[in-house]
Amino acid sequence: MRALTVVPNQAGSLKVEEVPDPTPGPGELLVDGVSLGICGTDREIASGLYGWAPPGKERLVLGHESLGRVRTAPDGSGFAPGDLVVGIVRRPDPVPCGACERGEFDMCRNGRYVERGIKEIDGYGSTAWVVRADYTVKLDPALTEVGVLMEPTTVVAKAWDQIERINQRAWFEPKSVLVTGAGPIGLLAALLGAQRGLDVHVLDRSDEGPKPGLVADLGATFHTASAAEVADKIQPDIVVEATGAPAVALQAMEVNNPGVIVCLTGVSSPGTDTEVDVGGLNRNIVLDNALVFGSVNANRHHYELAADALAKADASWLTRLITRRLPLERALEAFDPGDHADIKVVVDL
Repeated sequence: MRALTVVPNQAGSLKVEEVPDPTPGPGELLVDGVSLGICGTDREIASGLYGWAPPGKERLVLGHESLGRVRTAPDGSGFAPGDLVVGIVRRPDPVPCGACERGEFDMCRNGRYVERGIKEIDGYGSTAWVVRADYTVKLDPALTEVGVLMEPTTVVAKAWDQIERINQRAWFEPKSVLVTGAGPIGLLAALLGAQRGLDVHVLDRSDEGPKPGLVADLGATFHTASAAEVADKIQPDIVVEATGAPAVALQAMEVNNPGVIVCLTGVSSPGTDTEVDVGGLNRNIVLDNALVFGSVNANRHHYELAADALAKADASWLTRLITRRLPLERALEAFDPGDHADIKVVVDL
């Protein structure tokens, strides 16, 4: 079979190559790959910034945004040939820590977890793959064209799940949410906010291309001003930061509104100097009973929440998030944005 592979920490090593066909073990499904989403994590691994090959191997099969169709399934697994599925990315650490022991491996406390296509386990970027049935989630068959959006949707499903748990600390009836960034994570966060009946505002640095229309079709409002300006105008109850840009993340944390909840989902690059009035920031957070927290990855519960959210969404709207599709033999083009104003690039397997 063919697979998209890389030598972790070695820039320029990405290639499509022939690798041995997978053989399912006990309790595993054999899945034919349908498509693979490419995100910033994949591009960083391909550029040599990080990544870990499976023990004893030089190369890692890339890809964690999966979509496949079951070819074979063990009896009693709950799956059948033809089922549309995605594979969960993370696996708990072997100790396990208390969080992993309880199925909350997205909150692993000792860092010994492993992740498909990222850390020590081959990913889903191949024409066929195997996955344990208990790390597989079934999708509505109607999502064949857009089910590859499942993994990024799990990220925001977890973020909203955490926000709603925090809501329970005291009386709180949020009415508005500000989402900073209109990439896949930001737009999907806005989708889930709209599904909750909130007044959704999304900001991005550019109003060109499909993003303003996608936001408008959610019944939301699109902005290009700074996060500070928009927040001052709308006084959001919730902020979901999805850019990872240090200046934007800081402005999100500086939102001054009683009881505001700020969720950081964008991952910033270290080493960027930004002037911070720590005293003012601390004062606002304390006096507003505000809360700032980070959220990344997802466990099985969040995959199930994401599957429900996608099934409820307008499929034509989801389709518009996928701005470029490439065949596997041209997969390397997905790692060079060039002049493309992409939202989500997908490789068809």
